Amino acid sequence: MEFFRITRVFPFMRHVRLLNLISLIAFALAIVFVVTRGFNLSIEFTGGTVMEVQYPQAAQVDEIRNALADIGYTDFQVQNFGTSRDILIRLPTLDGAETALQSEEVMNALTAQTEGVQLQRVEFVGPQVGDELVQSGLLALFFVLLGIMVYLAFRFEWKLAIACAIANMHDVMIILGFFALFQWEFTLAVLAGVLAVLGYSVNESVVIMDRIRENFRTQRRMPVTDIIDLSITQNISRTIITHGSTQIMVLSMFFFGGPTLKYFSLALTIGIWFGIYSSVFVASGVSLMLGLKREDLIKKVISKDDDPSTVEFEEN
Repeated sequence: MEFFRITRVFPFMRHVRLLNLISLIAFALAIVFVVTRGFNLSIEFTGGTVMEVQYPQAAQVDEIRNALADIGYTDFQVQNFGTSRDILIRLPTLDGAETALQSEEVMNALTAQTEGVQLQRVEFVGPQVGDELVQSGLLALFFVLLGIMVYLAFRFEWKLAIACAIANMHDVMIILGFFALFQWEFTLAVLAGVLAVLGYSVNESVVIMDRIRENFRTQRRMPVTDIIDLSITQNISRTIITHGSTQIMVLSMFFFGGPTLKYFSLALTIGIWFGIYSSVFVASGVSLMLGLKREDLIKKVISKDDDPSTVEFEEN
């Protein structure tokens, strides 16, 4: 579906080498940030205490955060869940502190601030559970990447498949680089966002690669760079509609979803915008630098009389 049709072909590949150089530098910097700074892992990964408390009236989250800060906590999460009266508190593991003492200290601070606060539930997430979640998350990321690689290998000729794979790795590493650089909290929701971006980004790359393959069959005399420019231009309308509507939904989660969805929506936002960039410039540019040509996607079929005028083409 197209809300508008673009008749002018934009020269996307004119500066593709410069843009791919910038992408390579950004990719390398992201790796450096991940290796040197690491991630600000949430309690799900590091372990800690989870408390569920209920207030007699609507709870003031900012006041609760101030109360926890006053008793010495710096790395914690406070959020509403269920109703405005129910609060979920996540506390990091403190050396030498028992879970019972932590919860008691927090409850004393909360009741001193507001009367009638009731403790509903206390759970302790040990470091061993956190290690298991890290391993499970890495396995999930590995199998998603493996599945995408297998799909691309069957879907496209090897040059297009490699180009799509590199574009997807570029998007994931850029997201991880942002979280390592700014030390945003890396939660299970963020990991889910990274996995979602993988599937979302590969879809955009596959659509553009498909259009390139189709145009190779219909535009017999057009140079390779012009075919790539034409293919990307033909997808502009779809890209604007698809990514625009998705971004509106993600922004609504960012502004109205609270702390729980803040970094999840942030990861999706980075993935959406860099997914567009990588599909246009990284995937297409890499396929061009790999030497993509017409013969890679279509093969000659010569009739029995070997008359050159009867040469036809078929899709590879």
